[in-house]
Amino acid sequence: MPPTLASLVHHSALKLTVRAGEDRLDVPVRWAHVSELADPVPYMEGGELLLITALKLDAEDPEAMRKYVKRLVGAGVVGLGFAVGVNYDEIPKALVDAAEREGLPLLEVPRRTPFLAISKAVSAAIAADQYRAVTAGFAAQRELTRQALNAGPEGLLTALAAQVDGWAALYDASGAVVATAPEWAGRRAARLTAEVERLRERPAPASSVVGGPDNEDRVELHSLGTGRRPRAALAVGTASALGTAERYAVHSAIALLTLTTERSRSLHAAEQRVGAAVLRMLLAGQPDHARGVAGDLYGGLLDAPFRMIVADAGGELLAGLTEAVESAAARSGEAVLVVPEGERLVVLAADGGAAVAATVEYAAAREAARAAPEQPDAADDDLVVGLSAPSGPIAAAAAYKQAEQALSVARRRGRVLVEHDQLASGSVLPLLADDAVKAFADGLLRPLYEHDATGRGDLVASLRAWLSRHGQWDAAAADLGVHRHTLRYRMRRVEEILGRSLDDPDVRMELWLALKATAGE
Repeated sequence: MPPTLASLVHHSALKLTVRAGEDRLDVPVRWAHVSELADPVPYMEGGELLLITALKLDAEDPEAMRKYVKRLVGAGVVGLGFAVGVNYDEIPKALVDAAEREGLPLLEVPRRTPFLAISKAVSAAIAADQYRAVTAGFAAQRELTRQALNAGPEGLLTALAAQVDGWAALYDASGAVVATAPEWAGRRAARLTAEVERLRERPAPASSVVGGPDNEDRVELHSLGTGRRPRAALAVGTASALGTAERYAVHSAIALLTLTTERSRSLHAAEQRVGAAVLRMLLAGQPDHARGVAGDLYGGLLDAPFRMIVADAGGELLAGLTEAVESAAARSGEAVLVVPEGERLVVLAADGGAAVAATVEYAAAREAARAAPEQPDAADDDLVVGLSAPSGPIAAAAAYKQAEQALSVARRRGRVLVEHDQLASGSVLPLLADDAVKAFADGLLRPLYEHDATGRGDLVASLRAWLSRHGQWDAAAADLGVHRHTLRYRMRRVEEILGRSLDDPDVRMELWLALKATAGE
């Protein structure tokens, strides 16, 4: 601990006597300063023990002493040492009364005790306290390092919480809580995720101090990582501000966790390169070779049904999706294969697993952002995701094609995510909303619409009725309320105007789809 007025009073060589403020002797002393100025306040920083002989003070004037002491208290002076036997044989009553009134500790310094001895005692105590703090800090650093090597981040957090007499929590790249120490701090740490997310938006290194949940404690947040976007964050909760030794411990933990994070990033980059090779083998129809290369890294993923995910977007959104997928997989303990390809991301994840759920959740959040009126620019984010049906290693190429098809449909429909299962279980008719299909339909049917516009017949309606009845003349004619010979005449006119034969099933199919594509116009 730093020196206090009490420790100076108990210093046997100084022979100090307390004349006022006995109940405030436990206050720390930052320095001992000698000044005979009538107003030394401009030269005070706070926390000083001021030493005087009252050479330039009228120490017997109650009003002057009241103002003098009041100024000292306002400047943060923690104590006043008055040397007797120099200008005054004893401390004047006016000064004693003023010190009592303002609650300022007043120490009587005997003539045989030089001010220099007091300054040396304060300096030595401060140096000893700093030495103890540094020694304790180095000991904490050794213990944190040992725990990090032997027990990983969880052991490091446990050691850190013990060092600061509080709690500690580690957050991953998505802002989710990875580990806490002690365990009871888990709920407290989880309530700070919004603060962690705000911290992660700032370039590393960054830190902030916040009040704990429900004002339970004081929490320091520190980002971890050396990149523009932090990879993780550390929270340290204590009942009060950290001391020097505790500060050493926190800084050591930040350094160790940052090294762990950066090492993890290097390993992660190597894993992605292996994952890219595994993906290429799967798409090339070589599942056995893919399993051999994957080994234990992705092996379990290739032995169960998986989904193929293909996403297109700008860098920030792809980075966010990557973090969401990888963090979800890590928390659930499942394997996931993530391969960045420029502005495209390919993910192979277990069917029904946390990574697929995180993808759907992330896409839903982007969809909501697009629809929000207060975020008019959200539609420009341009995240598009395609999700394949469940598949296996042998059919990986087909799953990749399904994901690309779903992505293409999502882009045409202005959606963030489309699952291939939705296309297979739905109708082909929504696909006709594509502008290219509409343009084709309009060009194909325009001659018939132009003919009907002259009032010379109802060829479009007749064609629709005939096709809907699969070419049955009597049924189609009945629907139209005309004779079947009239309908036959109209269909010959359709063939003449379009230059196509209705006996060709491909022509009938194209005309039917064209009619469906223009039905809403």
